[in-house]
Amino acid sequence: MKIGFAQINPTVGDLSGNFDKIAAAYAQLAAAGAELVITPELAIAGYPPQDLVFKSQFVPQNLEVLEKLQALVGGAALLVGYVERNERRGKPFHNAAALLQRGAAIQRTHKSLLPTYDVFDEDRYFEPARQVAPLLLGGRKLGVTICEDIWTEHYLPRPYYEIEPVRSLVEQGAELIVNLSASPFSLGKQSVRHEMVASLASNYGLPICYCNAVGGNDQLVFDGNSFAMDRAGNLIAQLPGFREAEAIVDTETTAVMEPVFHERPADLYDALTLGVRDYLTKCNFKSAVLGLSGGIDSAVVAAIAVEALGASNVWGVSMPSPYSSRGSIDDALALAQNLGIKCLQIPIGDALGCFKAQFNEIFRGLPEDTTEENMQSRLRGMILMSLSNKFGHLLLTTGNKSELAVGYCTIYGDMAGGLAVISDVPKMMVYDLARWMNRAREVIPWNTIEKPPSAELKPDQIDQDTLPPYEILDEILRLYVEENLSARDIVAHGFDEKTVRWVQRRVDLNEYKREQAAPGIKVTSRAFGLGRRMPIAQAYIG
Repeated sequence: MKIGFAQINPTVGDLSGNFDKIAAAYAQLAAAGAELVITPELAIAGYPPQDLVFKSQFVPQNLEVLEKLQALVGGAALLVGYVERNERRGKPFHNAAALLQRGAAIQRTHKSLLPTYDVFDEDRYFEPARQVAPLLLGGRKLGVTICEDIWTEHYLPRPYYEIEPVRSLVEQGAELIVNLSASPFSLGKQSVRHEMVASLASNYGLPICYCNAVGGNDQLVFDGNSFAMDRAGNLIAQLPGFREAEAIVDTETTAVMEPVFHERPADLYDALTLGVRDYLTKCNFKSAVLGLSGGIDSAVVAAIAVEALGASNVWGVSMPSPYSSRGSIDDALALAQNLGIKCLQIPIGDALGCFKAQFNEIFRGLPEDTTEENMQSRLRGMILMSLSNKFGHLLLTTGNKSELAVGYCTIYGDMAGGLAVISDVPKMMVYDLARWMNRAREVIPWNTIEKPPSAELKPDQIDQDTLPPYEILDEILRLYVEENLSARDIVAHGFDEKTVRWVQRRVDLNEYKREQAAPGIKVTSRAFGLGRRMPIAQAYIG
């Protein structure tokens, strides 16, 4: 069968815009000879629609779009994801797919496996399918699955489900399996998908077509990378990652190919770029502003913003204090020149002096400490927010995952902003990304990469005055945050107990900061935000 893949970038809630994307892709693929066009999961509504489904007109209007699509279907069939009402007992809706054919009644099927872990919360909204059965297309039995339905136990965090939709469809005579997916990106996930689907295809002796969404929706990035496997589990088609694409795949082809997996820094860069571009576009921003300290984090965020938005739409702001080194100021200006962006210079020395003077009597006799250090960061936050308000820029925050984890950041200061671009990127990975960006030419000044990292909030300060070396800190954080290991278990991996306990306590104590942070783009297996819900007022020490 000739399957048309419509790897589109839906916007959550943009029902008319998503209709246009689906209709345009369908028209092009049908004209090119597709017998069936498939879309991603919930293509009409966008994924995840979250509590929009509870709005009184949202689901009815998404059903109206389904009827409009049915009216335009011609010789090629269309398989499209949407939200269906549940008219029986249980949750109010189904995560559904509809098979649309000219002159035929709509065939509908519902998602069976509803993920409710990590970033997923589908059990809040959807009732699982009561049964699955192949849909009929031209006398052939089509096995339709929706995202999680195709994920087998071996590839899930733990055995969650009692049923296997693919097995059930095969037992009922399905001749082809298709999967409508909205699978969020994380590093290394593409190869896992390929391995899993190849295993299913070869085990059941059926071709499988996997159509994934692409685009950024708030904290999640969907990477596309749709593909098809033949009945032996060989790859026969792979669509590009991180952009919309269309392709027609003949499931009976004998031509096989090797999968293309990019370097981790390349995937990370593409994911962050797409996340920034779509967040601004879908929130109706056209430009961004950020502080340029001369450090590695702001440099990497600036480079990503330029790739996402274009140099003319990014403003950098250098805000030196009396503690800023000449080298850091020069590095910020060199970065702006390398990127071709506007760079404002707004020193904060005078403002800091005036602000501190307001506390001369109140703080008399007390030594300077983090209070005065944080004043600098908060003055910078006020400057950046003022520019954001006046010119309509979205303020990008530049803190990395390592700093956010242990609270090495200032609430209402460097945390002020609308999008935390690298808040799920550990510090050592930030360095890897910067070096990768410089593979062809100097984008990030080499001095920025090579000098010791510092917040420069007091004389001769470097991060390692306060924090463990980042290569140690990042691995402890990975084990604690992403693997959920206790301090005792982490120590058993060979880490110093005092260091581990310090990191653990800092992570726990700074939950309140992360609750107030800007949304960040998820790129690792577990990010702060949607996928990690910890109480702030708690006393457990593991």
